[in-house]
Amino acid sequence: MAITMTESARAHIQSQLAKRGRGIGIRVGVKTAGCSGLAYVLEFVDSAQSEDVVFDQDGTMLVVDPKSLVYLDGTQMDFVKEGLNEGFTFSNPNVKNACGCGESFHV
Repeated sequence: MAITMTESARAHIQSQLAKRGRGIGIRVGVKTAGCSGLAYVLEFVDSAQSEDVVFDQDGTMLVVDPKSLVYLDGTQMDFVKEGLNEGFTFSNPNVKNACGCGESFHV
């Protein structure tokens, strides 16, 4: 089981951690939300919990709880800038359906 990130995502996370002044990486998870059932959740991580799975890519840590990893296995996280909009995108091979607005998904 694995989650990866593009160089763009890694650079953005490193930049945000530097601005924040602390932290080991980003926690990636899912929560029940939206019209399709699940939504991605991101938050800074100062330290991993004992049950967390940690993916280290060139010193940037993605921290995932075991329950979320089932839904996220094989996902690639990217950071995209399009005009005035920017944000993380997820290429998740487990997604079967997504809502029209792109805020939630179903596996």
